Amino acid sequence: MIDVCERFLKYVSFDTQSDDDSESCPSTEKQKILGAFLRDELMSIGAADAYMDENGYVYGTIPASSGAETAPVLAFLSHMDTSPAASGRDVHPVISHEDRPEGTLDIIHTDGTTLLGADDKAGIAEIMTMADRLLHDPDLPHPELRIIFTPDEEIGRGVDRIDMSRVNAAYAFTVDGGEVGELSYECFNAAGAKVTVRGDSYHPGDSYGKMKNAILIAQEFNTMLPPEEIPAKTRGREGFYHLDAIRGDVSFCEMNYIIRDHDKTRFEERKEKMREAARAMNDKYGGVCVELTDSYANMIGDILPEHAFLLDAVRSVYNEMGITPDESPIRGGTDGARLSSMGLPCPNLGTGGHDFHGPHEWISVQSMEKAVEVLVRVAAKLAEGPKGKDSGSRP
Repeated sequence: MIDVCERFLKYVSFDTQSDDDSESCPSTEKQKILGAFLRDELMSIGAADAYMDENGYVYGTIPASSGAETAPVLAFLSHMDTSPAASGRDVHPVISHEDRPEGTLDIIHTDGTTLLGADDKAGIAEIMTMADRLLHDPDLPHPELRIIFTPDEEIGRGVDRIDMSRVNAAYAFTVDGGEVGELSYECFNAAGAKVTVRGDSYHPGDSYGKMKNAILIAQEFNTMLPPEEIPAKTRGREGFYHLDAIRGDVSFCEMNYIIRDHDKTRFEERKEKMREAARAMNDKYGGVCVELTDSYANMIGDILPEHAFLLDAVRSVYNEMGITPDESPIRGGTDGARLSSMGLPCPNLGTGGHDFHGPHEWISVQSMEKAVEVLVRVAAKLAEGPKGKDSGSRP
């Protein structure tokens, strides 16, 4: 049986960077190359119904162990794409042995020229290794499991075209977090804002009283947002406005923002602040437009209290393994946030990775092995279905 480290090192050799400017699904065809590899690997380990659809989503089924056939179906998900924030091409992992407070660890990091891809190829490796173990050890109890690998999570489209009839699960976990011990069931409310500014260009030597420089108007728009409420100056439950991209010239300028807040009321206030800024700029210059698009919602309302048994199962596993749970709100989002709002309760578990989306990314072999054990034990906890609920119910 292939170990989790070997799998991970193979997966990071695939360039799967997603592209926010692409309108296709997946946003980059190269994601399908990894998808086809994962489909074939699912087949090779004995998973049922291994399949990749035309949009690059990979599905597979692990039949329930003996005695757990009536337990609700449980899904595990991770995403195949890597962030557009840093190159994921020609990744050269380096393994070093480092002394840490918890002992000597085998640290996998990059050579400093690319990201590593632990977000979220570590999650894929851990899920696949779990599936392999369960299929080859009949003494490990588990319900029927659905294995799902999604494209384009990094650009907010991870479940845009997911086939829920193939998912057909009662509940799920994404494996897409940081340190092992994370149990995330609260995330940001999220929106994107596209701000466009139409200027009026003249020869700079003959522009007095006539030119409207779209670049300068865009800069002035940005000054109307609270300067302390940006990612570099916020933490914990504090939300922010993030100017993610700006492009243009004197005649036309476009700015892309992301807006985040855990509190729903404050989130709506942030969106209104963007509209207010646009109205003020239009009163002064004209030609300013703001388009707001909601991305995902804080999953806490969809997870608790009805599905608290999912969290209790993970807490119980962590306790057995001597892991201190970290239930801090996610300063981001996962496919699980949107799945939860779609009716599939889906908290998030840690993979063991650190410093994602850049050349400082790293993960330890020991953390990945521990994450696999967490998944195996969580599946065992849910083999009898949720305590005190109709264990045969499905959505």
